[in-house]
Amino acid sequence: MYKVGITGGIGSGKTTVCKVFEVLGIPVFYADTEAKNIMVSDVLLVEGIKSTFGKESYFNDGKLNNKHIASIVFDNASELEKLNALVHPAVFRAFDIWEKQVATNVPYILKEAALLFESDSYKMCDTSILVTAPVEIKIKRVIDRDKVSEEQVKARMSKQLSDEEKIKKAKYFIKNDEEHSIIEQVYALHKHFLIVAANANNI
Repeated sequence: MYKVGITGGIGSGKTTVCKVFEVLGIPVFYADTEAKNIMVSDVLLVEGIKSTFGKESYFNDGKLNNKHIASIVFDNASELEKLNALVHPAVFRAFDIWEKQVATNVPYILKEAALLFESDSYKMCDTSILVTAPVEIKIKRVIDRDKVSEEQVKARMSKQLSDEEKIKKAKYFIKNDEEHSIIEQVYALHKHFLIVAANANNI
């Protein structure tokens, strides 16, 4: 199955782009959403988080104690690396299961992940798309969406690779700058992937 990774910095609008692909009938695996799910459902991952960050990482009802985790990893790169080392392999396992479930009668699939390049999961895809947008637009989107301050948005951005760094690794690009049509860009890529995927799947 031909796999396309798609990513973009916070506020780039990659989820909106993915929704257009879904309208075209392409299944999308949302890695960040799945990560939140498996952090409370994957037994191995839950035990790993508890042993690494303490039993207080979870409430008595099994829900994740986000504030506890955040207080440990937010400004500590080594602790964040420990968390990622636990979560990323679990997400990879979930993706493999999902792929087997959806990869019938579809030409290709998408894997959406904020940390596609940072986690090296782009290496598990055949190609990748980067959704870009001007910094000022991304900041405004996140402020409006999450009701946070500009400083908080910039702090989150600092945890991700810059667009300049991601551009070096991505093959395809979608400009979500409120000037170029997302639908036209997605449809053009979709037609291209149909051809590429058909050739790849017939090898």
